[in-house]
Amino acid sequence: MKIEIVNIGNELLIGQVVNTNASWMAEQLSLAGFTVSRVSVIADGHDDILQALEEAGNRAAVVLITGGLGPTRDDITKKALCDYFDSRLVFSEESYRDIEKLFSIRKWKMTELNRQQAFIPDKCTPVPNKLGTAAGMWFEGKTSKDGIRQSADYVSMPGVPFEMKAMMTGYVIPRLKELYHPGAIVHRTVLTQGAGESFLADLLEPWETSLPESISLAYLPQPGIVRLRLTGTGASEEKINGLIDEEIKKMEGLIPDYIFGYDEETLEEIVGKLLLAKKGTLATAESCTGGYIAHLITSVPGSSGYFRGSVVAYSNELKEELLGVLPESIEQYGAVSETVVSEMAIGAQTRLNADYVIAVSGIAGPDGGTPEKPVGTTWIAIATPDQVISRHVLLGDHRGRNIRRAALEAMNLLRKSI
Repeated sequence: MKIEIVNIGNELLIGQVVNTNASWMAEQLSLAGFTVSRVSVIADGHDDILQALEEAGNRAAVVLITGGLGPTRDDITKKALCDYFDSRLVFSEESYRDIEKLFSIRKWKMTELNRQQAFIPDKCTPVPNKLGTAAGMWFEGKTSKDGIRQSADYVSMPGVPFEMKAMMTGYVIPRLKELYHPGAIVHRTVLTQGAGESFLADLLEPWETSLPESISLAYLPQPGIVRLRLTGTGASEEKINGLIDEEIKKMEGLIPDYIFGYDEETLEEIVGKLLLAKKGTLATAESCTGGYIAHLITSVPGSSGYFRGSVVAYSNELKEELLGVLPESIEQYGAVSETVVSEMAIGAQTRLNADYVIAVSGIAGPDGGTPEKPVGTTWIAIATPDQVISRHVLLGDHRGRNIRRAALEAMNLLRKSI
């Protein structure tokens, strides 16, 4: 069965508000075993809403709607639903009790506009809203005598995220499971760094073409990382997990050098765990990344147990004064060079008394490149207790992406070094 999501709101279309509702709803429905086939964002217009309801109902078994259920005049979804289902508004004692309880807890004064929220279409079943004044509305699809659904279910919910989420998890998804009995669906993600999407696809092509029919693979690239998501479907979640485990083991044998983690893990979390296990300390010496690596490291709770600190030496003078880089090294090789980044790593290791150091120097762009060292040229060095490891990478021409990619390249090199 297919589910469509319709999000209503001019604020979404003009970019004033990011449509986080759709991504959250799709994720939760997928975890529950349902397939979301389409997401639509439409304006707060009566005709727009009617057209979207008609089109979505012709394609999907369930249409989930958010937005436009508030007490103000620009919230017209309820009126449009009444027109679409040839319904009239009636007073719902159940919804009114929920509103009264909410206002009593928060010590608010009830107004006539708030009371009006208790009026809902007579052809729907109210979906309780314990966190707000606008009840959800479930319009039941028609079923033939032999139990076959002939028309879609429509469920309308407020656009306020925390209200919608409570209704989805507490009522809507459990009710959908009762009605449609979805099979199990499992998502597992393998995290890779150091290779692009097309390169990985070439390496994995024979394996990918031999995947069981119940398992599919999706490539999800980000700056510096490619996520490989395996999705399995079937009647038994346990069986699906077993099949995915087998396929991941095969994948690990094909691209072992590029896999750094799984599912929701991050490089900064993985590096932190490795350092804690070895009782090692870490510092950073950053130029082109401007402290971004230190920011990622300290975003992990408990990073004070291994992170010593950072020197952001953007200028050549500070590279010399704070990190002990030799002036002649900069003069002969340039600030973006293996020699200078290695000296930055060694200097930080000594001055910050750290077991491991990440040092980075590069040309982030969009200006500053030369024919010999174009924009994106970056040198990374890792100082360990035993050696200094350096790597040259040529990134792109977008400053923000270059900083992100350089940071991830550096942390993954540290991970391998540890």
